[in-house]
Amino acid sequence: MAPSDLFYLALVATALVLDHFVFWRRFAGRPHIDPGTARLALWRTWIGMLWVLSLAAMALWVHHGRRWGLLGLVPPTGWRLWASAGLFLAVIALYAPTLAKLGRIAPARRAALRARFGSHAAMLPHTRPELAWFTALSLTAGFCEELVFRGYLVWVFQPFIGIWGAAAVSCVVFALAHSYQGAGGVLKTGLIGTVFMLAVLASGSLIPAIAIHALIDVAQGVVAWLVLREGPADSLDGVVDGGTIGQAPLKA
Repeated sequence: MAPSDLFYLALVATALVLDHFVFWRRFAGRPHIDPGTARLALWRTWIGMLWVLSLAAMALWVHHGRRWGLLGLVPPTGWRLWASAGLFLAVIALYAPTLAKLGRIAPARRAALRARFGSHAAMLPHTRPELAWFTALSLTAGFCEELVFRGYLVWVFQPFIGIWGAAAVSCVVFALAHSYQGAGGVLKTGLIGTVFMLAVLASGSLIPAIAIHALIDVAQGVVAWLVLREGPADSLDGVVDGGTIGQAPLKA
């Protein structure tokens, strides 16, 4: 581990602290402003933060002349490629019926489903422009989170605690990075992060996890939009520090 890697770990830690104690609290503590404006501001902040972390990681990688394969940025081959493609198609098959059904449901049924979101609705897309930004956030989270958590963090800790120890640290940090979602959100995110980690270890590549992560986040955003798009103006009331987000993108 080079001194620059220690600096990068400090950068990641700083970003996570800012996310929890500044970015999220600023969003949750301003119920008086237009919710749409608050959502877009939060999503743009997350997008910027994730790309700063990812570009910094890639810049350090190039600076040290490291092979991209060490980071997992190589495509899987052989049976791993076919297995990854099958898993990607399985996720599509899982979401497709739900999306098709939500696109046809009656307004009364949509209103009943809308109530289930509760305070989660405050940070999910309600309009087409918001859906576009949410999709951008989802694609960003898919690439950047896998690069940082399942790529860089695993690589940097592996020499000290082995691949499984590094994988465990990665999953724990990934889960704690979503602590603003509350205990339930941390547990859920930790389980999903573990699945992504197993996909990376099985395929020997970050690319399948990147694709599946982004696909799940985009699909969740579309599901939310199909339900919330005709709802009344929502409020940030009820979004409190430590509250859960539900179908939020799996971002850091």
